[in-house]
Amino acid sequence: MLEKFVNIFKLNPDYDKRVFGLDLMRAFAIIVVVMGHELVLHKAETDFPWIRLPHGVELFFVLSGFLIGKILIETFSSSETFGIRELGAFWIRRWFRTLPNYYLILLLNVVVVYFGIIKEDITQFNWKFFLFLQNFVSPSTGFFWESWSICVEEWFYLLFPVILSLSWVLLKPFNIGKKLVFCLTMVLFLLIPFLLRYFYASKFDVDNFWLWFKILKVVIYRLDGIALGVLAAFIKYYWPGLWHKSRNVGFIAGLIITYIVLNRVWLPTEFSSKVYRIVFEDIGCFLLLPKFDSMRKAPVVVRKIVTHISLISYSMYLINLALVSEVIRDNFPPQGPYSAWALYIVYWVAVLVFSTLLYKYYEKPFMDLRDKPFFFLGTRSHKKIVNS
Repeated sequence: MLEKFVNIFKLNPDYDKRVFGLDLMRAFAIIVVVMGHELVLHKAETDFPWIRLPHGVELFFVLSGFLIGKILIETFSSSETFGIRELGAFWIRRWFRTLPNYYLILLLNVVVVYFGIIKEDITQFNWKFFLFLQNFVSPSTGFFWESWSICVEEWFYLLFPVILSLSWVLLKPFNIGKKLVFCLTMVLFLLIPFLLRYFYASKFDVDNFWLWFKILKVVIYRLDGIALGVLAAFIKYYWPGLWHKSRNVGFIAGLIITYIVLNRVWLPTEFSSKVYRIVFEDIGCFLLLPKFDSMRKAPVVVRKIVTHISLISYSMYLINLALVSEVIRDNFPPQGPYSAWALYIVYWVAVLVFSTLLYKYYEKPFMDLRDKPFFFLGTRSHKKIVNS
């Protein structure tokens, strides 16, 4: 009986096809995110985890760009046209990975807010949430807060391949090679969000709350974080020797930069806070990638735990705030430090259990559809990156 119960939660991944270091990076990122949403813990009057940690979303952005970048580089390099067929294949695989979970959790957010289970503003829900437009050029607050980062990723997945394809069509007659075309597309996505922050968003009058929601959580100002991950994939693809040799130095430099960013006082009124802070944090994450990518082995128990958390990370991200943390906050408020810690444990158990079930019985079945014969657009290069 116990074995049957445990099997309900077993994921049985193919460990040989996974990169442990990238799973570790993703697992660490989602743990930091979930820790940041532990709203029930404040009554315990503690600063746990007692140290400053990098923003998990920045790790996600850079890691996502790295994985997606490898797919795009391989597809672009091997394709004669990089046209509708290739774009369609890429988007189908991405959307079957991200959209089913997103729309299910969006619906559940509407339900729990509409029936007053959590205290959010249902009037903030509108059609933009279906098209990932809720924070495209302006802030989104009051409903499904965590969806902001998903919008950034979805728009990058949509726009980067389109601009890459158009760039190839326009520059091919001038005998410009694919390597340079890809590089120029990356530069666009690295520069434009930065320039928008520099010349436009830097003029916003914001406090610490609005610094994040008016600038650092708006799509058009944040695409450069994912583009940095694509740059990492570009370096690995064309200069694998440099990528491998730089892993230790890069790791140390990344830790130093991350430490400085986390411990510097960034006043919301400062120009640097609006423009440069997020760049430095993303560069720190970028420099960590070669080391994580080189990690292939780990003790069996550690590998199983890390891989499990990595696999369910997207589900964890979607459900941990509104559907777990805020439900506890608004319906079972702690009465003191001991009950707060007890609820904190409940919070983590609930997130892990529900995310595992969501991944195994909903998210993964949709992902598996991508490999069915009727998805004729699929390409071999898409199937190589299981971590993505």
